[in-house]
Amino acid sequence: MALEAEVSAHYANGRLLERILEALNEMGISPASATPRDLKSVDEFHVGGISATTALIDQLELKPEMKVLDIGSGIGGTARFVAGETGAHVTGVDLTPEYTSTAIALSKLVGMDDATDFQTASALNLPFDDDSFDAALMLHVGMNIPDKSALLDEAARVLRPNGLFAIYDIMKVGAEPISLPVPWASIGKNSFLVDLQTYREASVQAGFAEVSSRDKTTTALEFFAEQKLRSGADGLPAVGLHILMGADFPTKLANMVSNISNGRIAPTELILRLG
Repeated sequence: MALEAEVSAHYANGRLLERILEALNEMGISPASATPRDLKSVDEFHVGGISATTALIDQLELKPEMKVLDIGSGIGGTARFVAGETGAHVTGVDLTPEYTSTAIALSKLVGMDDATDFQTASALNLPFDDDSFDAALMLHVGMNIPDKSALLDEAARVLRPNGLFAIYDIMKVGAEPISLPVPWASIGKNSFLVDLQTYREASVQAGFAEVSSRDKTTTALEFFAEQKLRSGADGLPAVGLHILMGADFPTKLANMVSNISNGRIAPTELILRLG
């Protein structure tokens, strides 16, 4: 519980929704007329943004009648995108209460509150019955969770038989330590990177079979290069991830890019199917 409180505090902002609405106004977008796409530069909180989300969900064959769980849903960007693209109903859970309240408010703002819902909860203690969901997603969450076996067990519990679990996480490559701070941790004791094999072993123990996996390093570096070319004078868009991550976000981002470039970590997809 102490660790989860520290992780939640790492992400908390204090006036997150207010800052997002202010940034929309700075861009000339009235919050009353905002669309889900207007939020994409801040609410897809993972390497590759919306393109990475699309690449992941294109492998899942989601349908309108399905119920999908987004573990570590942040401020709801992935949940809104998945619901909008597939028609599935998406439930998000996140450890940080401010993220949950902001996700609810933003979904209502853009008219997607019927297609999504959000709760504050731990990924290790999901507030749902067994066999509640047809599919689950987890994007850039496992780095804050030390017990990967417990994480996979809990995901398996709430999934229906044959359900898919799509993981897109930062995974460890090699033994060299990473440069800190990074977006998911300011200090080393709150970063729990493991390699792909560790995820695979935990998934088998939980009853999953691997469908596919992909190292997204090349795609990630191309994404960062493109973002650098398209950024403004200060390197940050008005509605950007610095709103979530604070004044030291450029340092966190630079360290993450360096860690990927130097082969210490790799953004990696892992698609699993429950037996």
